[in-house]
Parts: sequence; C-alpha cells; structure tokens
Amino acid sequence: MAIPKEGKNSSEFVKWFSELNKDSGKVAGGKGANLAEIYNLKVPVPPGFVVTAQAYDHFIKNAKLDEKIKELLSIIDYENTAQLDEITKQIRIFILDSKFPKEIEEEIIESYENLSFSEDYSEEKNPLDFLKAASEPIFVAVRSSATTEDLADASFAGQQDSFVNIKGNSELLKHIKKCFASLFTSRATYYRHKKGFKHEEASLAVVVQKMVDSEKSGVIFSKDPSYKNNNIIIEAVWGLGEGIVSGRITPDKYVISQDIQIISKKISNKKVALTRDSGGNKQIIKLREEKANQQVLSEHEIHELAEISLKLEEHYQKPQDIEFAIETGKIYIVQTRPITTIENRIEKGREISGEIILTGIPASPGIASGKIKIIEDLKDLSKITKGDILVTRMTNPDMVVTMQKSSAIITDEGGMTAHAAIVSREMGIPCVVGTQEATIKLKENEIVTVDGFSGKIYKGKIIEGENVKKEILPVTTETETKLKVTVDLPTFAERASKSGIKKVGLTRIEGIIAESGKHPEYFLKQNKIQDYEEIIFKGVEKISEYFEELWVRTSDIRSDEFQNLEGAPKK
Repeated sequence: MAIPKEGKNSSEFVKWFSELNKDSGKVAGGKGANLAEIYNLKVPVPPGFVVTAQAYDHFIKNAKLDEKIKELLSIIDYENTAQLDEITKQIRIFILDSKFPKEIEEEIIESYENLSFSEDYSEEKNPLDFLKAASEPIFVAVRSSATTEDLADASFAGQQDSFVNIKGNSELLKHIKKCFASLFTSRATYYRHKKGFKHEEASLAVVVQKMVDSEKSGVIFSKDPSYKNNNIIIEAVWGLGEGIVSGRITPDKYVISQDIQIISKKISNKKVALTRDSGGNKQIIKLREEKANQQVLSEHEIHELAEISLKLEEHYQKPQDIEFAIETGKIYIVQTRPITTIENRIEKGREISGEIILTGIPASPGIASGKIKIIEDLKDLSKITKGDILVTRMTNPDMVVTMQKSSAIITDEGGMTAHAAIVSREMGIPCVVGTQEATIKLKENEIVTVDGFSGKIYKGKIIEGENVKKEILPVTTETETKLKVTVDLPTFAERASKSGIKKVGLTRIEGIIAESGKHPEYFLKQNKIQDYEEIIFKGVEKISEYFEELWVRTSDIRSDEFQNLEGAPKK
C-alpha cells in the first residue's frame, strides 16, 4: 500500500502545507504561509499542517471568551505595566482552562496521526513497517504563526510562543492552546496596541511540524554576509544546529561559487555533538577523534544545499540565511529569512604581507592591530583596555560591554552565526572565530594584526595603507527592500547611524543593562528602581537621537547571563 505524504481535507480548521501558499496569511499566519510557500516550491520542508486562524476564532467563540477578552482589554491602561501583566495573565488562564470544541480536537488528532506516517511506504516494503509507524506517535514542533506577522509596517516577529519535542495527543493539544494563549502575552498585547491594531484583527494559527532527528545540520548564506560577494557559505556540524549558534561547536565551513563549484573547505575539530534522547531531551555527546575531524557534508550534500540556497534567493529576490537539517541522508529546510547588514559597502583588504601565526573563520570584516588579552574567566574582563584584542574560547552576553572596547576579537570555537560573529558584525569590529587554539598559541600582551576578511592572524602591527591594498566590493541592490540596523549599545548608535540607514529594527534592552555595569537585581536589592528606569530611558533616548524609528525588545535575562555585573545573583 502507499500512504500519502500529506492528508487532504476541506476543513477550515486544519490545512496541510500543500493547500496553502504565501498568500495564505489570513488562514495560516506569516510563518505557516512562508513554510507552505517553500514547500510548494518543492523545497524539502519537514511535513506538517496548520491549525488555522479560523480554528482559533472558533475555539474562542465556542468557549464564550470573545466578549470577555474584549471587555478585559478595554480597561487596560497600556502604560500601567502591572495592570497590563495582570489582565493579560488572566486572559491566558481563561484560554488554557477552556476545552477544544470536539470537531477541532478530532481534526487535530486525525491530522497528527496522518503526520506520524507521512513517509512513503511502498508496496515493496513490509506492511508491518507501516503498522509499527502508526502505533507510535512522533515528536513535533508546535509553532505560533500570527496573522499579523511579516506585514510591511509591523513584523510581530518573536511575539508569540513556540515549542519543540512535543509528543502524544494530550501534549499536542495542550501546547496548541499555549500558542493560542501567547497571543495575549504582555509584550504582544502592548505591541498590537501601539501599532494601532484592533482586538478583532488579531488572530493566530499554529504550525504542527514533524521534528527532524538531525544527524547533521547547519546554516547556508546564499551570499557571504562578511564580504557581500557572490560566494555561497555553508556551515555544518554533527547533530543539532544549536551548537553553531551558541558557539559551543566550531562548524565545518564550505565556500561555493554561484556556478556550484566548491572553492574551499575548512574541516574543524567538532569535539562534541548536540542530540536528543528517546524522551526528546537534549544531550551532549563527546565524539571520537576520527568522527570529530571527519568532514560533515558529502560533496553531493554540499552541491544540493547550494542549489537550494540559489533557488530560494531567486524566489524571494533577496540573499537568504537558511537553516537546514539532515536525517538519514535527506535534507530538510527548516527556516529561511533575508540576510541584512548595516553597511552599504565593504572595504576588502588584500595582499597583507607578514608572518601568519594563526588562521580561523573570517566572521566580521575589517583589519585591526593591538595587544592580545586572553579571557579565560569573566573576572579577567577588567584587564581589557580600549584597543586591545580580546581572545577567548567563545564570547557570551556577559562580554558585550568589553567587546566594544576591543579593536578585534579572536575565538577558539564558533562559526559565522556564533555569538562573537553576530555581535562583532553589529559593532563593526574585525572578528576571526574557530581558530581552535588561539587561547593556547597566542601570548598575553603579544601584538598581532587581525584580518577579519581572510581569517588570518599576523605577527606584529601591519600599518594600514602601507601593507594593505583595498578595493570596494559592489553591493547588489534589491527592489523595495527596507533596511534597518540592530543597535543594542548606546555608545555605538552614532557609528551605526553613519551607515545612512534611518531606522532601528531591534534594540535589545540587555545591551543597555550591560553598559550600565549593574545587574537589575542590584537595583531591586538597593530599592533603586527609579535609577534602573533612568538608565533604560537614557539608553533608549541616546540611540533614538540618531534614528527616525526604533523598535525595542524588553529584557529576558536568564540566570546564566550577566554574572559579571555588579549585584548579579549568585549561581
């Protein structure tokens, strides 16, 4: 027998990706419509379905919550944070305590069961394989997809909740309701109000998508984000791709030309892999030396991933930042988004002469010289003075303020999407990551020159203009593309404004907190809440001096962040 990869139904409550496209935002929300779009491009996307915005509306009306929610929202003073928190919390409780209408619950469970055997079972295969698959529910990702996402003047990105490693009917239904309830977090409710959206305009779909048991995973840039040249960059690790973003694992790096020819390969020592156990929990596995140094992607996989990146770039008419996962030899694309950058052009260094003492992955362009300061522990951060070169295993949010003092950054671990790389590009600081041995091979107070274009570290100071030739790389302009910058640190606002871009797409409050040198707990313990408010206000005000529009994300400091700030709680 042959089992179809997806179910087809005429229900308004559940839709499969094959039934939707980029114009289905009012049904599937922004995320659901985008996934459906690339699915129907025949790009390999993990199979899934969407619990529609119409299902959400029906659920709310059936539970008689529509008028109750409207009444509660009408009494909110949106500048009264305590009241906003309390009322939105009550709305979420109402939603979580309500039951699904029987017709919606049955359709969700039936679709989940169909998704559990969404692989092809041909007649040549043993029918018992099908029965075995049907008897065991699968792990899925449950992802909020708001109907107001990805609009021209309001992205709503990250406003609602998503969940991974969900298994079983009851857990699935519970987490779909959690997604529904997240439409009324304080931040989402406030954001809608500030953007002028009426309550009845807000609705939410939920994407239910098969989890990929990643044997390999990584990131593709359809154009190099460091140089803005035309090369395709692929980074890959064993297991889950989260190790790349955290910087814990230095990925393999593959550079491919636009005609799909492999230009270079850098195979790193991966050391560990992130995986999931049978219960869906993350675990870290230490790799054998042979496996750690083995090339992750086959030549065929490199070519296929490069071709997919070009296909997506052509379709969206913008360079793409793409996440992928590979399970049993099959490639899946789990997300694609446009690449953004704060500069209109990049000066690329050429022909630096000198003694190369170390190489790594070029993560943020530029050339700088300075004294090496090795950071092995957060207590070492105080020894960094302006113009020093920060050398560490991998940066973390506690280091952001110190990073801005540095003339360049070098790390042992990480790739082009690691914390050090992202923050350095934002700050305009040269950065080389994934050197493997910077903290061992480089010596304290040694003077070196860092070339963030090539990933090479040179002995001594190389004077710009004498040893470096430059060329201006052309930048491909995209029609009707709105560019915004990310600015977290008030002291960097003026530099960022020189890009000519007038709007800030994201300011994270964590950057302002970090620059203050004091943890929020300090102000609580000292009963100096007004001082804390003043720091945040002045930080935002300083950034806003240089821009016409500013979007601010409130802080979500976790217990393992900013431990080096004064007043931080003890672990």
